[in-house]
Amino acid sequence: MILPTNTPAPDFALYATPDKQVKLSDFRGKKVILAFYPADWSPVCSDQLAVYNESLKLFQAANAQLLGISVDSKWSHKAFSEDRHFQFPLLADFEPKGAVAKLYGIYDEKEGLAQRALFVLDEDGIVQWSYLSPIDVNPGADGILDALDTLNNVIS
Repeated sequence: MILPTNTPAPDFALYATPDKQVKLSDFRGKKVILAFYPADWSPVCSDQLAVYNESLKLFQAANAQLLGISVDSKWSHKAFSEDRHFQFPLLADFEPKGAVAKLYGIYDEKEGLAQRALFVLDEDGIVQWSYLSPIDVNPGADGILDALDTLNNVIS
């Protein structure tokens, strides 16, 4: 069951590079977009993350930090990110495998991967929007942008 809205997002620390961990709580005071995806290098995931890379200026204009998360290793993320020129962190939910995806209710035990899921957190780390996408569908950025727009209008 996907973590519902108005729930505090569970904190975590995951590798963003082979030698640096990132904590979700490091981003308090900013909106955070968590983009869970099944696997580096897969066609749908590659397309999805490319859309987000192209949308970064829109996310940043809304004071939001994008974090991509999958169960792949920090080394796979490093190679994938460098190859695709991603300008946002990819976090390795690698060991214990899928621990963070499990906290967010989107780990697929049978396949051993994170489902394709999106979360938008407010500045206090509360889930304000979530979406579980079919595994073979690129959800795009429209839902994220709508959620950020709604959050910004509530604040205004």
